[in-house]
Amino acid sequence: MYKLYARPGWGSVIVEAQLAWYGLPYGLVEVDDLFQSAEAREQLARLNPLAQLPTLVDAQGRVMTESAAITLHLADVAGSDTLVPSPGARERPDFLRWLVFIVANIYPTFTYADEPSRFVPGDAGKAFRENVDAYALKLWHEIERASSAPWFLGDRFSALDIYVAAMTRWRPKRPWFAGHAPRLHAAALKADALPQLAPVWVRNFPEVQT
Repeated sequence: MYKLYARPGWGSVIVEAQLAWYGLPYGLVEVDDLFQSAEAREQLARLNPLAQLPTLVDAQGRVMTESAAITLHLADVAGSDTLVPSPGARERPDFLRWLVFIVANIYPTFTYADEPSRFVPGDAGKAFRENVDAYALKLWHEIERASSAPWFLGDRFSALDIYVAAMTRWRPKRPWFAGHAPRLHAAALKADALPQLAPVWVRNFPEVQT
């Protein structure tokens, strides 16, 4: 059984959704607010030196971090191409490109701007967050231009749609996407409605706002 270190609404939701989709056995280890609790950071750092979510531990005690790596690993474990196009699939290059783009470019904007005081001193934090958030909007526009319909890759659902469904609930949140990234917003709504993932969304985003 996998152990997923998780906090509702945080990055762990992306991995939790994939575990649920594949039907892989897992348990959740609830983590306190890593920004507010030094004890929580110290405990998680024993497994993941960066003290970040998601952190996943397999049945042999091996630790995995980095959601893109976990995404590829779980597809291998499940022996399924339902979330990750198989090698040779037409969609595979685009999937890999935009998976890495999301985790290498957009995801770090939350890492830096969620708690700017970790990176810039004093009053500079407000301007830093505003600049990083503005840059994130430019990145989301790039993702919107690259996306298809009804899913990110077109006719087939993939892990990219799980990322989109989760991350569009973070800044700048769903109303912005409805107005500025309609294809991403539509894919997120479709992912919200998938019965296989409904319990994960409800647990992580109990407000269920569109």
